[in-house]
Amino acid sequence: MNSLMTRRQMVGRLAASTPLLCGLASLFGADTAGRKRLGVCSYSYNIHWKAARDGHPQVRFKDTIEFLEYCHQLGAGGVQIGVGSREADYPKKLRAKAEAYEMYFEGQASLPQQSSDVDRFDAEIRVAREAGAGVVRTAMLGGRRYETFDSAEAFRQFAEKSWQSLTLAEPILKKHRVRLAIENHKDRRVPEMLDMLKRISSEYVGVCVDVGNNIALLEEPMAVVDALAPFAFSTHLKDMAVQEYEDGFLLSEVPLGEGFLDLKKMAAVLQKANPTIQFNLEMITRDPLKIPCLTRKYWSTMETVPAGQLAGALAMVRKNAAKQPLPHTNGLDLDRQLALEDANVKASFAYARERLGL
Repeated sequence: MNSLMTRRQMVGRLAASTPLLCGLASLFGADTAGRKRLGVCSYSYNIHWKAARDGHPQVRFKDTIEFLEYCHQLGAGGVQIGVGSREADYPKKLRAKAEAYEMYFEGQASLPQQSSDVDRFDAEIRVAREAGAGVVRTAMLGGRRYETFDSAEAFRQFAEKSWQSLTLAEPILKKHRVRLAIENHKDRRVPEMLDMLKRISSEYVGVCVDVGNNIALLEEPMAVVDALAPFAFSTHLKDMAVQEYEDGFLLSEVPLGEGFLDLKKMAAVLQKANPTIQFNLEMITRDPLKIPCLTRKYWSTMETVPAGQLAGALAMVRKNAAKQPLPHTNGLDLDRQLALEDANVKASFAYARERLGL
C-alpha cells in the first residue's frame, strides 16, 4: 500500500467507494481540507471544445485525457467531464493518469429518458466508475426554465418526465455505487429541488450545487447554498455580475472575485456539510444571459412565486450592479475568444489560491 498508493489517493478512493465512507476523510483533518485544490468543469472551456470539434489547429486539448493534462498544468485538483472515448481501455488510462497526478475525476452523464435508454445510462455510469469517478454530475434540463416552457402545464410535464428518468437511474447508481449530483440548472427552484430529493430519498442521489444559477430564478444565492448544502455531492463554483435591462436583468459569469457572491462563505458552508466535496470551477465565457423577469412569459411557469421574490431579486441586482459593462464575446474573433476564456480560468485560479485557500 505504501509503495503503490499515497494516503491522499487511499482516502479519495475510499470516500468515493460509498457514501457511507465519506466521513473517513475527516479522520485525516487538515491533510484533506488543507490540500484541497480547485478543479475544472468542462464547461469552463466551451469555446475551446467547440474549436476542437471544428478542427482548429491550435487547440490545447481534444479529449478527456488531454483536458486532464492541461488542467494539471493549471494546478487543478481534478476535473468534471464525461469519459468521452469509447475505446475499451480508455477509462483505465484516464484513471491511471488522474492518480499519477493525484487529481480527482468526476464524471458527467445524461439521465435515461425511458426504459429503452437504461442500458446506455448503465454503460455511462460503469465507464465513469472504471475511470475512478465516485460522483457523476447530470442536469435534468438542458436549457432554462423561463426560455423552454410557455405554460405551467408544460413545466409540470417536464417535472414528471424528469422524475421518471430519476427513478430509472437510481437502481443503476446503487448497483455501481456511484453518486449522482443533479445540478440546479435554472430549472427547479430550491423548494422543488428539495421535494424531489426527499421523494427519491436515496444515498446515491444528491446535488451539484451551482452557486450562481438560481439567481435566474429570483432566489438569493447564499440562501440557495445553505438549503442545498446537506444534499451536496459536488459543486460548480463561479462568481456572478449583474446589471438591469429593460425586461429584467443581465446575469454574467465573471472570474472569481470580480462578482458579488460571497465565495468564501459559500465554500465553507459546503465543505462543512460534506468534507469530501470537490470545488469545480465553472467559468463560462459568453455574453450575459438575459433574465426577463418583467415579462409575462417568464412568469408562465412560476405563478405561485410570491411578488416579494421579484422585489428582493431586483433589489439585489440594484445593490450589486456592476459598475462596468458586462463582458461579451460577441464581436471577438475565435482566437481572441479562446484567449479570453483561458485568461478567465487562470484569473479564477489565482483568486482561489490567494483568497479561498484552494
